[in-house]
Amino acid sequence: MKVILNAEQIEQVLRDLTSRIISETPPELELAVIGIRSRGEILAQRLSGRLSEELGRDVPCGVLDITLYRDDLNSPQSIAQPQVRTTEIGFDIDEKIVILVDDVLYTGRSTRAAMDALIDLGRPKAIKLAVLVDRAGREFPIQADYAGYKADVTPGESVQVFLTESDGKEEVVIG
Repeated sequence: MKVILNAEQIEQVLRDLTSRIISETPPELELAVIGIRSRGEILAQRLSGRLSEELGRDVPCGVLDITLYRDDLNSPQSIAQPQVRTTEIGFDIDEKIVILVDDVLYTGRSTRAAMDALIDLGRPKAIKLAVLVDRAGREFPIQADYAGYKADVTPGESVQVFLTESDGKEEVVIG
């Protein structure tokens, strides 16, 4: 396993993402941050807190469960029953710039599922994708609007994100 981001670097990436989102969003537009379960949820909470602090106003944060929107839900190769959890978005997404947050962008399938789920909940002004790690291997024409780190990863390798809140440690590794 090779560490590509340590705790300090993850912190710097989040600061950079916050600055870029603020600089590219007109101040009169409302922002909302929504994380894809499960590590996207943690990153979204962190990002929402930073944006709220920098902007001096509340930037609401929600959590999106995409299980029922996945295109591999009924795959014959899948032996485990999917665990469906709740979507927790306690605010109206209509006319907001929604920053959709995930830990890793790889094939684009999770992002596609998340966009489908969001559209069922309302009509945002725009959906922007923010990811901690962007790696090659797209199967859909989806790109991150805000990518913290572009990882050069070979097809047989995986990117694993560990966050203190869920894993007790803070790092991103390739293995």
